[in-house]
Amino acid sequence: VQLQASGGGLVHAGGSLSLTCAASGSLSNWDMGWFRQSPGMERDFVASIKGGSSATRYADAVKGRFTISRSYTKSTVSLQMNSLKPEDTAVYYCGARRRSVADLTATSTCNYWGQGTQVTVSS
Repeated sequence: VQLQASGGGLVHAGGSLSLTCAASGSLSNWDMGWFRQSPGMERDFVASIKGGSSATRYADAVKGRFTISRSYTKSTVSLQMNSLKPEDTAVYYCGARRRSVADLTATSTCNYWGQGTQVTVSS
């Protein structure tokens, strides 16, 4: 499956952005996640949504501010980011993992990645 991320940009602290990850095929058999990476840092988990149940999981740093959702008909996964903070600045990547029982939180388990989209939050 090929993934295309979009929607990044520059926003002031407290603002909102919405990211979209478009897949080349059906997402019904895939767990999907958003991860982010700052310069010199490892890629970290942000949020994920399971295939089938659509159960969600969030990193503590974004809980209550970010919302992940998916559209099976459009084969997209979105990340709505509200109340953005300067520390949310990073390149955001969407990742796909074949459906599993466990929640998707580890970058090492993703089978496919999108190209990344830059999110910059100014103070």
